[in-house]
Amino acid sequence: MNVDAAVEITRQAVVIALIVGAPVMLVAMLVGLVISLFQAVTQLQDQTLSFVPKILAMVATVLVLLPWLIGQLVDYTSSLWQNIPGSL
Repeated sequence: MNVDAAVEITRQAVVIALIVGAPVMLVAMLVGLVISLFQAVTQLQDQTLSFVPKILAMVATVLVLLPWLIGQLVDYTSSLWQNIPGSL
């Protein structure tokens, strides 16, 4: 395996990690923003108020997107295993 192949495999791994993690992080960010606005308007400063809804939204997102997320990971893994003979 040469350096170019190793760099390409690493690049693909980082891209797939970003693709898989981005939807959950975006939902957490949006829910956190909405809750922060709500806390600023009502002047209610409770830490659990921001933590619990964020966790619930992230779990719901993972459950909804789980088939797609698994498909992305399976596609990457199968292409990685198929390219092993050519990279040796």
